[in-house]
Amino acid sequence: MATIKASCSNCGDVTLTSRDITVRVCSADYNGSYHFTCPRCDQIETRTADPRVVELLVTSGVRLVTWHLPEELHESHSGEPIAYEDLLAFNEILKGDDWIDTLGSLDAG
Repeated sequence: MATIKASCSNCGDVTLTSRDITVRVCSADYNGSYHFTCPRCDQIETRTADPRVVELLVTSGVRLVTWHLPEELHESHSGEPIAYEDLLAFNEILKGDDWIDTLGSLDAG
């Protein structure tokens, strides 16, 4: 099993094994990153990884996870974006006992 040196933002340099790290690559644009939990302070660290780093880590036995952009990114949307005030109003609706009826009666437009 490979020994890999990494850096924790709290502890500095730490020694990891290939089992301690996960590499993630986006299937749409092939951007990569890797993450690990610091063995000293238990903080989760995430770093971007160029293709060379991804290849080195995977060759060293690090697990590779491929992820996909959500399909919702391709949906067309209309109307104004949700604002902070909209979230506050929604929260107030949910506080009422009749929240389901209130939401059902709102105009979708």
